[in-house]
Amino acid sequence: MDRYSRMVQFFKVLLPLVAIFLLATVFLLSRSVETNVTGPFSNDAIDQRLSDQVVTLPDYKGVTRKGEQVRVEARRASQGREGDDPKATEIEGKYDLRNGRQITMVSNSGTIRPDKGTATFVGDVVITTADGIQVTTDLLNTSLEEIRGDTPGQVDGTGPIGDFTAGRMKFGTEKRNGPVHIFFTDGVKLIYEPQKAER
Repeated sequence: MDRYSRMVQFFKVLLPLVAIFLLATVFLLSRSVETNVTGPFSNDAIDQRLSDQVVTLPDYKGVTRKGEQVRVEARRASQGREGDDPKATEIEGKYDLRNGRQITMVSNSGTIRPDKGTATFVGDVVITTADGIQVTTDLLNTSLEEIRGDTPGQVDGTGPIGDFTAGRMKFGTEKRNGPVHIFFTDGVKLIYEPQKAER
């Protein structure tokens, strides 16, 4: 038998033994892997999320008929029990107007209802416009289908000409394709500050 034949015979025996060794190693190592790994949520938390239909970081994006961008996002949203209104926490909304300006809205909680075309901001609501107006209130109702919103209660604000309060505020267009205006009604009080106006 020549050297080549002896090598072939040798590898015929060696290679199956190596394969058996490798397979045995894989099975032995797999037994030492920790299979009882805990997830980021407890069983109770998972059950609660399933029963309440909780969504983390919901993000609604839409476009109005006039092509304006609408976006509303939150940290957490839940459908709740049957018959309850869906609730969201730490809501932030944004209207991108056609003229390049923005209206932003933030609040502690509220609701996002794409099925009804509305979003409601509740608790420490802050509304900011590109014109330098900032308004705070307790409740703001807005539309997801057009640039429109209103506050049923008092607002406090500051702007380029001073600080003010009003019984109510609403914003939107007077005409179908007109510009967006902000209206303050029901007893408006303004503290005029010439320094702000001059800037």
